[in-house]
Amino acid sequence: MASEKVIACCQALIKKNWTITFVESASAGKLNYEFSTVFDSGKILIGGMVCYHASMKEDLLLIPHGAIKKNTAESPVVTRLMAQNFHRYVLSDLCVALTGLTTPGGSETPKKPVGTIFVHIIFPDKEIAGHFTFSGKPASIVDQAVDAVAEMILDEIQKSAL
Repeated sequence: MASEKVIACCQALIKKNWTITFVESASAGKLNYEFSTVFDSGKILIGGMVCYHASMKEDLLLIPHGAIKKNTAESPVVTRLMAQNFHRYVLSDLCVALTGLTTPGGSETPKKPVGTIFVHIIFPDKEIAGHFTFSGKPASIVDQAVDAVAEMILDEIQKSAL
């Protein structure tokens, strides 16, 4: 079942009549799943793609190999490119990209530990980015990331209503 934040986010999107897509790496489809479980989600959820491995980011999202090599697959630059490139092909009002480190063995460093999550969201009139560091087991990190995305969207919707 979706969290209260995801439910509130979906309700706000429905009220604004905005559609949403997701291009996910670390969350491996959990954003799509969580948003799909909310009543009337068919009014807003277009769908998405899971691009977990760097090769999918390069082959399907046309992320330059040099961008991944220089910045790593889990970085603000690659997350932004994922959102922008996916949004070109799958039209929606919002496009959310998420990358990060939920387990050891990736590109973690002391400055980018396991639990680091990058988010990039394209809105109709702007783009925003988020950088989070969560703790816990991998499933908990993903759940916290899903709620953080919902909160970022809700915050922007509330700002635009002022």
